[in-house]
Amino acid sequence: MDLLTFFKVLLMISLSLLCLQARADGSRSIVFLDSPDHHYLRSHPSDDTEKISLISLPEVASAVSVLLGFAPEASLPDNTFSKLDEVLSPNPFDRPHAVFMLEVSGIEGELMSQNGNMYRGSIGSPHKAEIPLSDGDEISVVPLDEPLDECDTACIDNKLHDLANWFGGSYVGASDGSDGKLNIPLASGTSIDLHLSKEADREFVLSLVSLIHNVKKAIEMHEDFAESRQSPSELLTGSFTGIEALKEQYGPGNVVQQGMELFQATLTKLFDSLLASYKGKIVGVILSSEKSSLDSAITLDMQHSSRASRWLEEEVQTNVIIHPEILLARRSLAWITGIILLVSTLIGVYLLVNMPLTRDTLLYSNVKLD
Repeated sequence: MDLLTFFKVLLMISLSLLCLQARADGSRSIVFLDSPDHHYLRSHPSDDTEKISLISLPEVASAVSVLLGFAPEASLPDNTFSKLDEVLSPNPFDRPHAVFMLEVSGIEGELMSQNGNMYRGSIGSPHKAEIPLSDGDEISVVPLDEPLDECDTACIDNKLHDLANWFGGSYVGASDGSDGKLNIPLASGTSIDLHLSKEADREFVLSLVSLIHNVKKAIEMHEDFAESRQSPSELLTGSFTGIEALKEQYGPGNVVQQGMELFQATLTKLFDSLLASYKGKIVGVILSSEKSSLDSAITLDMQHSSRASRWLEEEVQTNVIIHPEILLARRSLAWITGIILLVSTLIGVYLLVNMPLTRDTLLYSNVKLD
């Protein structure tokens, strides 16, 4: 093989790798959902709403941190600040201080297609990032993927009935809770049937019920904050793997499409509930990917930066070895100063009480008259 042929083969391999990387990056997407009452995202012309821009996960993490009300790190590169200026509103004093962030695996294509001000992006490398957050006194992090461990069979059965009633469907449960049929009509005119006896259906339904339960719990916490006049920043974050469970069981087909439609309808209802509870002061961030493997999963880890207060710093500084003679001198000086002040106070009170009653004393002191 001559040198020219070798370089041609090398060029073809490089182009193939770049195409595979671009295809992999295209499988991960993000949607920022703005509030209809408070525009926290930069408004774009109607012709640009369908455009999909390339954004990296560190830029997403920085945008979430700014939406929570924290200043971006000064060490960020210039292209990150340019991306923040492209996504977020230019007013630095108008931030929602609340973000609803959900990572969804098993999604192909765009998840949210509702009207309104939003930002669509395709996520490129790297695949992991950290959200810089302050200490726990300034932010409340609510997990959205906590399982219903404290909920027994009767509790889960009630939640499934509530889910069916929420969409105008029906649920027929079994006595032991291991079997049951959930039927929910969809906006497309069809209906989805989910059998709890099937592992994939059960995982999808329980993930959906758990998401609804955790969002309602986050709303209750927000109302408690409002009543107690506390105003920490609130980050509602979690992941949803129910779509991926359906895809692994049934493959890409009608069942998965119906599951995605039901999940999107649930997500729309939940975000509307959050908008009503937070009075529009919240932004949604929906990240989606086709796979949840370690190579292609979207991971946003939270990095808390602890800020030591002045009181803690002084307490740490006082934890040093003090010699006995220095301690004795300090205590002696404190006792002597206290005794002098006490004696001076007693003498002053005695002289004031026994002051002769003359015109000058009546003029310059009202204590004697009182």
